[in-house]
Amino acid sequence: MKTDSLRAAIRDVVDFPKPGIVFKDITPVLADGKLFRESISLLCETAGGVKIDKVVGIDARGFIFAAAVADRLGAGFVPVRKKGKLPWKTRQTAYSLEYGDSIVELHEDAILPGESILLVDDLLATGGTAAAAVKLLDELGANIIGISVLIELGFLAGRAKLAPHPVHAILTY
Repeated sequence: MKTDSLRAAIRDVVDFPKPGIVFKDITPVLADGKLFRESISLLCETAGGVKIDKVVGIDARGFIFAAAVADRLGAGFVPVRKKGKLPWKTRQTAYSLEYGDSIVELHEDAILPGESILLVDDLLATGGTAAAAVKLLDELGANIIGISVLIELGFLAGRAKLAPHPVHAILTY
C-alpha cells in the first residue's frame, strides 16, 4: 500500500512542544525524495481531477506541501500566514489554539471570487487553523474544492469544524 512507507517514516516525538503531546514529525518524509514525491502525488489525487486555480497553504509546514502540489497541478500558490508576515493589504481572522489564541492573514487580492481552491496543510488536529483559513477563503468568494492534509489526528475531531467542505487525509491516527 502507498501509505505504509509514509506512515512508517513519520516519527512520534513525545512531550513536544509540551508535556503530554505526541508530535507527528514529518521531517523524515521531507528528507526522503521518494516519500516526499509520493506524498505530493497522493495530495494531488485529492483534487479528484478538478481544475484547481490556486493551492492555499497554511503557515508553515503546509507551505512545503502546498507549493509542491500547486506546481504539480499547474496552479498558483497562496500562503495563509501568521499575523504580521504578509507585506500588503490583508484580511485576517482570529482563532483558538490548544495553548491560546492566534491570528492568520491572507492577501486580500490573493483569491478571485469563484476560483477553485485546494487548501493544503501537513496536519489537521483540532481544526482551528484550517477553519480560520476557510473563513478567509469564504469571505473572498473562493470555491473550495477540498481541504487536503498529509496527517489527520482523527481523535481530535477537527474535520467537524470544516463542514461542509470535503476533507481528505492521506494518513489518519
